Formats: sequence, C-alpha cells, structure tokens
Amino acid sequence: MINYEIRNRTAIITLNRPEKRNALNSELVTLIKEKISDAEADDSVKSIILTGEGKAFCAGADLEYLNQIRNNSVIENEKDSQSLAEMYLKIYKCSKPTIAAVNGAAIAGGCGLASVCDFIIANPLESKFGYSEVKIGFVPAIVSIFLIKRIGEGKAKQLMLTGDIIDGKSAYEIGLVNYLSENVFDDALKLAEKLNSNSSESIMMTKQMIHLISTMNVDDAVNYCLRINVLSRSTKDFEEGINKFLNK
Repeated sequence: MINYEIRNRTAIITLNRPEKRNALNSELVTLIKEKISDAEADDSVKSIILTGEGKAFCAGADLEYLNQIRNNSVIENEKDSQSLAEMYLKIYKCSKPTIAAVNGAAIAGGCGLASVCDFIIANPLESKFGYSEVKIGFVPAIVSIFLIKRIGEGKAKQLMLTGDIIDGKSAYEIGLVNYLSENVFDDALKLAEKLNSNSSESIMMTKQMIHLISTMNVDDAVNYCLRINVLSRSTKDFEEGINKFLNK
C-alpha cells in the first residue's frame, strides 16, 4: 500500500493503491502514520515528500471504507476518527519539512492530506482539489481546521460548502497550492534539495514557532519569539552558520 525510500536525504512516501486511486482506508492511514514516524526519527532524513502512484494523489476514502463507516457503531467511528486526526496531526506537526507532490486528484480526505503538508506542488490542469463531503451528507470536519489555517475562512467556505472540484491552477490562485509544475515529483525533489541545505534545527524551531504564535495574543507571541531568538543563538547550527558566513 505504501512505497518508502530515501533519496539524497529526502524520505519519499508514495501511496501505492493506483487501482483505488490511492484512496484511504484504515490500513493505509496506519501505514502513513508509521512511515512519517520512521522518517522523522531517522537522522539521515532532512525532508519528506508525500505523493501518489499512478494518476491520483489520494481520492479520499474508498468505497469499502465508506461502507464500513456507515455500519460502524459510535465508538468505532470515534476510534476511526481519532486515527485520522492522528495522521493529519503527525504530518502537520512533523519537525521536518513536508512536501505534497500532487500529481492528480486530491479529494476530501486526500485534499486534507495535502493541506497538512508544509508545501503543495501541483500540476496546473491534471491535479484536482476539493472537499466533496457535503454532497453525500458528510462533514469535512477534521480537515477543515488545516484548510482554514491555510487559505482563510472565506475561501474555505467556498470550497467546503459548494463541494466544487478545482484544478491546480485555481488552487494556486486561492493560496492552497504553493507551486505549479508540469513534473511535480521532479520539482518536489528540487525543493527538498533546497530545504535540505538549510539548518534542520532552524527549520524545526521555525515550524513550531509558526504553529504556536497563530494561537497567541500579540504580547505572548512576542515574548515567545524573544525566547526562540535567544535559544536559536545557542545552537550548534547557528555557530557553524555564522562562522561559515564570516569566513567567506
């Protein structure tokens, strides 16, 4: 269900259910969590690319999974929802930069999977984004948190209430996608290479800072950032970086 490899200090996690358009089920959700944990724990890995095999990135939940959810008890649905939430949070809070290379459809939970990554690279016409849950009486609940943080409440309403499916170019125009590419995987590798040249400690602290200050008032945010500023000056990466800069 998943292919995992490390190439030039970048972990590549490929959803490998092309016959199901890489749709999510409980087993795949568990595997994604495991591979993200593996990549984060591996000191040789500096960045992570998430992509899909075949013509889709991830088409949401598969039909068998939806049928199972329909027949679940409340307790079973709560457990399943918890597993989904853990997957999204694990990617969102990952200390290493994450890149979604969206080669095709990223729908519903699959769109959520892309949105929790730090960067989204998408094909302008072949990639598709959307939250179709309202069309089947469902609510895009967990994924809504990350979409709103990414593009704001107004544009999130537009996507989630209409259930419209948009292409990569339109997704780029509303700020959901960071980069457009005709070859998303190759350009994801190039972006990863750029990120890998930066300080891992700085990236980790910067990601954590961005996530935390968005929930703080201005005074608390400034005080927190002051402490981060002081802490960053005592790191090995800062010392080496300054020496390298001064000795050019």
